[in-house]
Amino acid sequence: MNRDAIRDLAAGELGVTTSRYRYAENLEEVEAAAQITGLPCVIKPVMSSSGKGQSKVDCADKLEAAWDYAVGNMRGDRQRVIVEQFIDFDYEITLLTVRHAGGITFCPPIGHRQERGDYRESWQPTPMSDAAISTAQEMAAKVVEALKGNGQGYGLFGVEFFIRGDEVIFSELSPRPHDTGMVTLLSQNLSEFDLHARAIMGLPIPDRIAARPAASSVILADRESETLTYSGLAEAMANGADIRIFGKPVSRPFRRMGVALAVGKNTDAARTAANQAANTVTLHYQE
Repeated sequence: MNRDAIRDLAAGELGVTTSRYRYAENLEEVEAAAQITGLPCVIKPVMSSSGKGQSKVDCADKLEAAWDYAVGNMRGDRQRVIVEQFIDFDYEITLLTVRHAGGITFCPPIGHRQERGDYRESWQPTPMSDAAISTAQEMAAKVVEALKGNGQGYGLFGVEFFIRGDEVIFSELSPRPHDTGMVTLLSQNLSEFDLHARAIMGLPIPDRIAARPAASSVILADRESETLTYSGLAEAMANGADIRIFGKPVSRPFRRMGVALAVGKNTDAARTAANQAANTVTLHYQE
């Protein structure tokens, strides 16, 4: 979750293309950083996950609120944020990259949509030009290889990119199965969790991994509650969708409580089916 360490490695040591960025440890430094990145910009803690503490800032008088929000939602004990140039991208992807005893294997690219810095739906495969796929794979391999350190560094990495035409811009990396990669529970014969476990245990990983059109759509809570139940599960699964409830003991606004998964004749059809299934599940809260 160390965004600064990952970014310094990718952009500083490896020369991978990223957005303009600066770090800040107080409001004055945030304001100075925004002068470099320009507005709009994105401000997020250097250590967090699932979009916590992240916000887009369109005007200078919103910088203080974004700084306070980031500090209030960061993990760890470092009061530090990254201020990034806002990229006007065509779409964004997660490239699941598996480093294993036999080398590096890539899953087909996963498209995803975010709100509030957190993923809401993902689909696989997502259309990309051969040039963009090749560039993304080259960047991902370079960063993953550099992260192995003194050990083997085996496992699955979720590498995120912004795509603009054939231009590929590195965003972030998670050294573990990725939330957008839950779509692989239906799309691939070996899910991201299978691949992660196989790589760590030294078991075989295929050279090529294929994916059938599939999509995931999250099931969100909209309030705080320490007691909740679910309804509509059977109806959501009636047309072949799969529902995974995470079993989280409490809810809060925008917390992911589960995910709907569906396949289709193409990714558009799969997205429609997954969204319909997610919307059919109802959460019931007790105050």
